[in-house]
Amino acid sequence: MQIGAKIRSLRLHKGLTQEELGERTNLSKGYISQLERDLNSPSIETLFTLLEVLGTTPKEFFDDEGEPPKIVYTPEDQTSYIDEEKRYDIRWLIPTSNEKEMEPVLITFEKNGEFKSFEPSLAETFIYVLEGKIRLQLGDEQYIADEGNAVYYDAKLSHQVSNANDGPSKILLVATHSYL
Repeated sequence: MQIGAKIRSLRLHKGLTQEELGERTNLSKGYISQLERDLNSPSIETLFTLLEVLGTTPKEFFDDEGEPPKIVYTPEDQTSYIDEEKRYDIRWLIPTSNEKEMEPVLITFEKNGEFKSFEPSLAETFIYVLEGKIRLQLGDEQYIADEGNAVYYDAKLSHQVSNANDGPSKILLVATHSYL
């Protein structure tokens, strides 16, 4: 069992940052980060404190051992979020993607839509343009990708994806999780 990945998943599900979880458990942000990457193991007392703050019990935390991994995900497994201000709709295709190495999402942009800006990281990103045309701002450079084009980049520079089409655009984006 990867305790760190489960702690990270629970923290994200509760909408807490590493710093907020640290403040609520009297642990440092750095210690939480190490736990989530399985670079450190919590004591039983620390684990129970974390689980209490994260809203679960030790039994619930350890209960899913032995369940076969899910392979096929249906639309009922997916979740969506619409950002009316930035004019995009994002659909998380795998509900447990926070626990995986990759996070696949489907993003639909309205005209003039743009996804949030990301700071440099160690992540890698793959984009396939399903419909329309997008603009990738990667550091100081801009790249345009049309329908049917694929984009792949290391996220070592700040980056943002936006719609470069007069109408809607739709992309499949897969990013790896990274830890700085």
